[in-house]
Amino acid sequence: MNQIKPSSYRWTICALLFFATTINYLDRQVLSLTWKDFISPEFHWTNNDYGNITALFSIFYAISMLLAGRFVDWMDTKKGFLWAIGIWSIGAVLHAFCGIATSGIITGNWFVGFEGAKHAIETVNDVGLIINVSVTLFIFARFVLAVGEAGNFPAAIKATAEYFPKKDRALATSIFNAGATIGALCAPLTIPVIAKYYGWEMSFIIIGALGFVWMGFWVFLYKKPETNTKVNAQELAYINQDEELQVQVEALPTDNQKVSFAKCFSYKQTWAFVFGKFMTDGVWWFYLFWMPAYLSEVYHIKSSDTEGQLAIFVLYAITLLSIFGGWLPSYFVDKKKMNPYEGRMKAMLIFAFFPLLALLTQPLGYISYWVPVVLIGIAGAAHQSWSANIFSTIGDSFPKKAIATVTGIGGLAGGVGSTFINKFSGWLFDHAEQTQMKFMGFQGIEAGYFIIFSFCAVAYLIAWVVMKSLVPKMKIIQL
Repeated sequence: MNQIKPSSYRWTICALLFFATTINYLDRQVLSLTWKDFISPEFHWTNNDYGNITALFSIFYAISMLLAGRFVDWMDTKKGFLWAIGIWSIGAVLHAFCGIATSGIITGNWFVGFEGAKHAIETVNDVGLIINVSVTLFIFARFVLAVGEAGNFPAAIKATAEYFPKKDRALATSIFNAGATIGALCAPLTIPVIAKYYGWEMSFIIIGALGFVWMGFWVFLYKKPETNTKVNAQELAYINQDEELQVQVEALPTDNQKVSFAKCFSYKQTWAFVFGKFMTDGVWWFYLFWMPAYLSEVYHIKSSDTEGQLAIFVLYAITLLSIFGGWLPSYFVDKKKMNPYEGRMKAMLIFAFFPLLALLTQPLGYISYWVPVVLIGIAGAAHQSWSANIFSTIGDSFPKKAIATVTGIGGLAGGVGSTFINKFSGWLFDHAEQTQMKFMGFQGIEAGYFIIFSFCAVAYLIAWVVMKSLVPKMKIIQL
């Protein structure tokens, strides 16, 4: 008698999460790839203005992550994800109309197209007014984008916990999290081209519309595994294999099947996740938001040039090595017989050493701009490997119904860390350039970048030591 093989529908769900994350990062990248060469000349922005926008986006995202996790647990995965991507797609498209709104507020003429708005703004002599109005409008658009985008990872991590056993979650997370890299890869090849030939406004509209397309697939393809006819009994048993895992259990009293924020904060597992996200999320966002500007300011390579597009593409192509980050913990669990948490923390320690290469970015940058491109690419791959595993530490410890809430708490911490690094970077770069600041043999804006790269290099080792100190061994919190 032939044994029935398990179905593999869980990988279809993983593919949906991958594309959602790809769209998420495409929408997030539009501003970073257009502000320096297209938007700044129109609205007269400085690095500090852009730093303010990105810093506020980070804090909006942080606060929204806290609420989004709770929202996804309340609405459940399917509806929660639909709301999230719908809101962030609207926010992405709103950016395109900030020029028209700026023209309308300043000149009183709202009934103009994109080109008409540009001409109207050119006639205004008050540069300060143009900056203040345009920055405020972009901040509002980033707010809407942040509120929606905050739902992506809580919903994706929750869906992963529903469709994958603990030992496979880091691999599944690294696969869908690779969507961030694919989004970053596609962005420099598409967004500057759209902006150059059709205007920066159309880049926001076209990329923003992708989210609405994804929503159609999600509506028809996602169901809970136990009610999904595409999942057979063998696959369902594989998904639920952790129910038989015997480990030390830490009891968590029930409260009408809900877990309060206060209760979550009473566990060291939450604080370990919070600190890890706080220290490292801002590093990735700095690479994401500032690398196009870095190449432009230090090496005079614009994102709209073929050379600049290739450099950004190669940088993020290297980060695809992060897929290895999902495989390594599984290797430790399956081959070395470690428990999921022990294998994950060992893998994260290995990944924490690679960002140290960022220390060489400025010292070796004189050789060629390709040196920082490659080194930051490797550091970015290490971050994505780290990120896939730090998300999975939640599933190692918490029950499924609390995962999105705890993910949101960690997202808040990561967003706060990102706010600090983006705001400080914008201020530091302008200060370093204006005063021709000197630091460790570097001068001007290069000195500013060296300071930020140095922090990015050591953040992961600091985070790992604190996390391991807080949670030295695996414990499962059981509702």
